[in-house]
Amino acid sequence: MASLLAALRSDCVAIRRRLQAGEDLLLRYRTDPAQLGSAELDLAASLAAMADTGVVPRPRLATRELWRHRLALASHLFLTPEDLAPLMMLMAALAHRNGETVKELPVKHRLLEDRAVELTIVKRRRGDRRWYEQVTWEIGPAGRELHYPGGMYLLLLKLTARSRAWCHSPLALAVWRNHVSPEMSGTAEHFAPYQEDLRGPDLNLSGWARDRGVLADPMPQLERVALDLSFNRIKTSMDVRRTKQLGGHLPSAARSNTVQVLFRHYLSGDPVITAWASEVMAEALVDAEQSAIAAHRRALEAAGGSIQVVPGPVSAEALAEAGLPQETAELAAVGQLDTGWAGCTDHDHHPATGEECQVTFLDCFHCGNCLVTRAHLPRLLELLDALNIRRTAMSQDDWWARYGPVWAAIRHDILTKFTPAERALAEQEKTTDAILDLVENPWDIP
Repeated sequence: MASLLAALRSDCVAIRRRLQAGEDLLLRYRTDPAQLGSAELDLAASLAAMADTGVVPRPRLATRELWRHRLALASHLFLTPEDLAPLMMLMAALAHRNGETVKELPVKHRLLEDRAVELTIVKRRRGDRRWYEQVTWEIGPAGRELHYPGGMYLLLLKLTARSRAWCHSPLALAVWRNHVSPEMSGTAEHFAPYQEDLRGPDLNLSGWARDRGVLADPMPQLERVALDLSFNRIKTSMDVRRTKQLGGHLPSAARSNTVQVLFRHYLSGDPVITAWASEVMAEALVDAEQSAIAAHRRALEAAGGSIQVVPGPVSAEALAEAGLPQETAELAAVGQLDTGWAGCTDHDHHPATGEECQVTFLDCFHCGNCLVTRAHLPRLLELLDALNIRRTAMSQDDWWARYGPVWAAIRHDILTKFTPAERALAEQEKTTDAILDLVENPWDIP
């Protein structure tokens, strides 16, 4: 979208400079013609005649040469249909409005302390129905008018003023059209292209983008392609851009539509906003997971430093080889040290207090006395399933605060120590967790 806006502003600046140069030459001719050279004097005389009569001269030339000559001469003072595409697209982009609204922009407006313009615009609905809306558009500081809807609107009025004076249109858009045929000549060549029919002249927006090398924004794993441009595409892109700038807060992003219309018709199906939202969600999940891991690590460091995980066969010999005292290994092998989902090697001496353990079974995963063997895997997987069910019944913030550290401990400090085959076998043996509801106080259950 940035490249499109840059190309639009570049074209609009060129149009403004072109007409301003013609106005400057006309002013110099009227105030001090003696200062003009012979070539300038001839051109200025023609411009003065056009300004006074609204008629572009029709010299005796071949048809093709006549068309080019008249277009070049008229473009010194008047907008032409070729100028409409960049001007209307930039107006639509800055105002966050569709093409129909831009086509029917009125001349009537009110200046608010030279800071903003107030006007009533038309919001077309199906058929001939119209809704009217009063808007206030900021003009912007000097030199930055092409970045603000109010400044762009006033520029449109200025650039179209001469043609509008001859066609007497109440609409802002008015241009000079080049008719080679003498039947359509004189001031009739000035017209408001959308006053009688909103279809008006074909603007060929995609052709404009192609001629200026404006490409579609890159998508992941796809090459940039030619931009299929339309007013709806521009409005959607601007709505997407504003929504992203405001962090996805739709009430703030909604400018010309309700929140519901903005989401349903402009954002929900847009691939850019979908990709961005997925990226934001992924980043948020990564942040939440990292916070949960950090909370688990802090709690574990205060209570022993590490969980003892012993993969492989569950036997007294294997557990003793893993470092457990012989008596503890024998008890653990037959399940005598099991708690809720794991085992505890020294219930009478909690590492943080040296006294009998008083914490819940969920806190076992942040304790140096925690022992996990392959026999505990099915229950741990059952617990993960139960935690995922809780996740659907409470807010994400509450879930991460309450269960995130436990989830992180199981996912990062326990499951990673077992082989894929051990985890697959445990998946087959697991049932439904029946402990989580018991270890939490009833009034704590979400």
